[in-house]
Amino acid sequence: MDLDILAMAPLYQAPAINRIGPKTDPSKRPADPLKPLVPSRTKLTTIEAKRIMSILDEAIYKVELVTLLSYVASNREDVEGMLGEDIMRAVREHEDLCQVLLENIRCLKEKERQLQEQEEAEEEGWLRDRLLSIELQKSSLSPLTQQIKDSTKNVLRLLLSNPQAARLLQMQTQSRSAEAQNFIDSLIELRGFLFEKLVTSPMEARDKAQFIQDINRQNSNNQQIIDTLENELAERMKNRNAEEELEDLEAVHREEKVALEELRQRHKVLVEEFVQIREEREINSKKRMEAEQEMVHMVRAATLIQAFWKGYLVRSLLRSKKKRGKGKAKGKEKGKQKGKEKGKGKK
Repeated sequence: MDLDILAMAPLYQAPAINRIGPKTDPSKRPADPLKPLVPSRTKLTTIEAKRIMSILDEAIYKVELVTLLSYVASNREDVEGMLGEDIMRAVREHEDLCQVLLENIRCLKEKERQLQEQEEAEEEGWLRDRLLSIELQKSSLSPLTQQIKDSTKNVLRLLLSNPQAARLLQMQTQSRSAEAQNFIDSLIELRGFLFEKLVTSPMEARDKAQFIQDINRQNSNNQQIIDTLENELAERMKNRNAEEELEDLEAVHREEKVALEELRQRHKVLVEEFVQIREEREINSKKRMEAEQEMVHMVRAATLIQAFWKGYLVRSLLRSKKKRGKGKAKGKEKGKQKGKEKGKGKK
């Protein structure tokens, strides 16, 4: 796969927050305070980063195929014509191995349960033989597990060698179990985090960490001010002795409520900005995945077209060579006939 198709759009765009506070001259507006959260690069630039993303994309693609093998095994008649005989044979062999493994595990659990029930009543020698039998059966699971791994690799190899069958199987997303889909969604989410990490430079990562620390520190200071004001208000309300004092406390309380409301509004704005950033990042991530899938399809189509075109050129070249060879042979025969005719004329 061409690594250039891994170039992606930015995860999110920084929302405009110029609505906060009074409007000012655009040339005198302060810098965007949320800029440290937005990576300056929008695509991967190093070969190592592209290889990392390519490996993760390939792993996600293979997981998507493997999680549909149970659907293939339970719907053989529906998918046999779609996948072909070789793939269906490999899937049947894989299913048989899985059934053998599940049956061995079931028998092993049953033996362990019986052993626990009879552990106190039976003799020590019998228990020792029973434990040895269980251990031998456990050791036999390892080769079988390896066979299942090899069988899975074989099915994947056949599917990857038949892109059309793999693509048709991949379209059966509604047949995937909820647990498998959750796992794939987690891998896709991990991919988004990894991509953001790879496009973020060390300086940007440091600025982002510093920005988050500043926000946390500011929130902590605001909370301390709020706690202090509330404690002071509670203390004054508790220790008041007269009504002229009640009025003073009410005035102070109103001022403190105004200050508290301002702090809450600022905090609310920051929360809204963070929510908006997260939503835009999710939207951009979905768009990026769709664009990547479309690019993969285009690359595969271009590869097939190039292969057909090369085959056509080779066949055309072979046909032209054959025609030239026949023309030369005919020329030689005509030359021989003319020579014979000239010889007869002289006689």
